[in-house]
Amino acid sequence: MNTLSRRHFLESSALLTATALTSSASSPLSLLHAAESAPSLKFPTTPRERLSVATWPFRAFIVSPENEYRDKSQRGMDLREFVVTIKKDFGVTGVEPLSTHFPSTDEAYLHSFREAIEKAGLHVVDIPVDNSSSYYDAAPAARKKAIENGKKWIDIARIIGSPSVRTSIAEAQNAKPDADVVVGELRELADYAASKNVVLNLENDDLVSEDAFFIVKVIEKANHPFLHALPDFCNSMMTGNEKFNYDAVTAMFRHAYNICHVKDSEVGDDGKVFRVDLKKTFDILKASNYRGYLSMEWEGQGRSYDGTRHLIAASLENLS
Repeated sequence: MNTLSRRHFLESSALLTATALTSSASSPLSLLHAAESAPSLKFPTTPRERLSVATWPFRAFIVSPENEYRDKSQRGMDLREFVVTIKKDFGVTGVEPLSTHFPSTDEAYLHSFREAIEKAGLHVVDIPVDNSSSYYDAAPAARKKAIENGKKWIDIARIIGSPSVRTSIAEAQNAKPDADVVVGELRELADYAASKNVVLNLENDDLVSEDAFFIVKVIEKANHPFLHALPDFCNSMMTGNEKFNYDAVTAMFRHAYNICHVKDSEVGDDGKVFRVDLKKTFDILKASNYRGYLSMEWEGQGRSYDGTRHLIAASLENLS
C-alpha cells in the first residue's frame, strides 16, 4: 500500500475491571473522576489465550455496506458468521472486528453479535475504528465529526464487550499534523472513553498522520490514563528504513497497554514486500514488559488463512 497514505487504503471479551467510576457518566464530575482513574484489565498469561484474529485480512469475504474491499467473486459472510469460525479455524478465542466490517450498528445487531461470539467461546479484544475526518483538520466542524465518530464506537465497544477502540488520525487536506490540536481533541474523547471504562488506542499506521513518534508525542502530551499506543509490527517498515521501524516499535511499546498488531510483512502498492524480523520484534515486545493481547493482522503475500495460521504459530513460539 502507498507508504504515504496507508489510511486511505484502509478507509474503511475481556471486560474492563470496574474502577472508581461511580458517578453518572454524563455529568462533568464523573468525567473528571474518570480522567483521574486508570483502566485495569486482567490479561491471560497463557500465550495462546493472549492471541486474537483481526478481521481486516479477511476483508474480501466480509459483507458490509462500508467494506469497499469485498471481493464478490469470493463467498461472502456476515461478520457474525465469520467471527464464530475463528476458534475452530485458528484455535484462539480473541477477535478484533474492524469498524467497517459491521453491516449494522443498530443495537439489535450489536447485541446479537455479542450473543453469537460469547456462545462460540470468543471475546472482542479491540475495535479498530477508521475516521474520514481528522482530529487536526483546520475546520472545527470536521474535528467535531471525528470526536462524535469516536464516541459512537466507544458506546458500541460497551455493548459488544470490547475493552478498547483504536481511533485513527485521518489525514487532513487543509492542515499538517499538529500534536497540540490533536491532543486538545483527544483529551475530550479519552475522558468520554474513561467514563465508559473503555481504553482509547492510537496506532502507528498512516506514515503522514500516524507516524509512530508523532503518536508517542500526542500520548505523552495528553498524559491521559485511558489513552495508549497500539504498536503495529510492520507499518513503520513501510518507510523502507529498518532502524526507523524498530525504533518506532520500541517507542510505541513503551506506551502500549492492551493491544498490538502482529505481522511479519506487508505489500506496498507497487508490489514491493516489506518484511520485519519477528524474533527481534518480539524481543522488543518482551523487553517492554507488555502483557496485553496480540492480534494477528496478516498483510503479506498468499492466502489470509494460511498467513494468519503462520503468525499464530510464530507468536506461540516467540512467547513461550
